[in-house]
Amino acid sequence: MTTISAIIPTYNRAHTLKRALDSVLAQTRPADEIIVVDDGSTDATEQLIKQHYPQAIYIRQANQGVSAARNTAIKIAKGEWLALLDSDDEWLPNKLETQLALLEQQPEYKLIHSDEIWIRNGVRVNQMKKHSKSGGWIFKNCLPLCAISPSAAMIHKDLFAEIGLFDESLPACEDYDLWLRITARYPVLYCEQALILKYGGHEDQLSQQHWGMDRFRIRALISCLNNCELSQTDHAAARKILAKKLRILLKGAEKHANQQIIEDFKPLYLHWNC
Repeated sequence: MTTISAIIPTYNRAHTLKRALDSVLAQTRPADEIIVVDDGSTDATEQLIKQHYPQAIYIRQANQGVSAARNTAIKIAKGEWLALLDSDDEWLPNKLETQLALLEQQPEYKLIHSDEIWIRNGVRVNQMKKHSKSGGWIFKNCLPLCAISPSAAMIHKDLFAEIGLFDESLPACEDYDLWLRITARYPVLYCEQALILKYGGHEDQLSQQHWGMDRFRIRALISCLNNCELSQTDHAAARKILAKKLRILLKGAEKHANQQIIEDFKPLYLHWNC
């Protein structure tokens, strides 16, 4: 029988964690285990879990970032499939059932994701075309920006043994890095049905905390170019996007007289744009 582990990393989000956990418990096809990794929260997260969600496996660790929290859960998960859920998002009730049914029809896939509904500051908003999702060999689609939402993804555990865990050195865009490594090797299965509610606009989002998110995508792209076995066309596409991101980042740094960014990234631009 196929088993599924729900993995929820969290940090000071007791106010949204309840919604996320309730959405897991409301699944028409229940998760076989729920793992919550508390990345050093100082709010009421621990009390919430122990008082209201005793069925969840609760792990508390010193604050190390979302990648380390996810990796902790991945290492101990017993499920064949790992379903990720950010603690500020919500699964729709048929999320796991729908994805599992599609995987049973097409068992060659090792990752499935879905469309999503975006909520910003409490209001539903339409996604821009650049955020549209797809399936198959989507490596090139993953180059400009993150093309798979973690909360929409269900990944076969064996895949992490093959391509590695989340990169804990990246303070943000760690999911972008993982999707590049996966889609460089494998096609992905896509469900056109929206299966998650993705919430945004709040101050504790990583995109709100870090200026110049492309700094981290640039690091991920360089790592991919250096370490992934890419086809000639994929390598050329990745290198082209890298040069573009470096050019835009440096232009912004020069405009704002950010000498540190110029010193750090100009040599990379000269190397990869030569």
